[in-house]
Amino acid sequence: MTGTIVFWVIIGILIFIVLYLITAYNSLIGLRNLVKNSWSQIDVQLKRRHDLIPNLVETAKGYMGHERNTFESVTKARAEATAARGVPQIAQAESRLSEAISRFMVIVENYPELKANQNFLAVQEELASTENRIAFARQAYNDAVLFLNNKIEMFPSSIIAGMFIFRKEVFFEIEDTTERTVPKVSFN
Repeated sequence: MTGTIVFWVIIGILIFIVLYLITAYNSLIGLRNLVKNSWSQIDVQLKRRHDLIPNLVETAKGYMGHERNTFESVTKARAEATAARGVPQIAQAESRLSEAISRFMVIVENYPELKANQNFLAVQEELASTENRIAFARQAYNDAVLFLNNKIEMFPSSIIAGMFIFRKEVFFEIEDTTERTVPKVSFN
């Protein structure tokens, strides 16, 4: 009788281990797919941003003819961002593109007739909306990466992750240090 109890206990433990392995593996797969989906959301918004930039530049060219360097820097940054591959390279290229767009928008402030142009305003509003969507998608992606990386690193799921060669993902981080600084507000 004691032998059969030990036998069933061992069988129960083995079943529990197998169920845990299946559950942990499926969880890792789900998190990896969540990261891929989150990245595709960023990719969609970045494409939308890349498509809007030429419209913004073309609309502004008529008003800002002598700002050639500004147009070229935005166009070059857009081309680099479009060609970038892999999270670190894309993050770096997008950071440079954000800087170029910011400089462009600062110069736009010197052209009141451009700021009043309905086409320009529509494209500018669409770009601002896209920037917000990109920020939201980045946050969702980084959250998914955090969950996956935690699961890969934490015991006991780290054993399953190692057995099935799950790799940590890279966060989409801001490269521009000026974006990390808090703006100074002064009412003087």
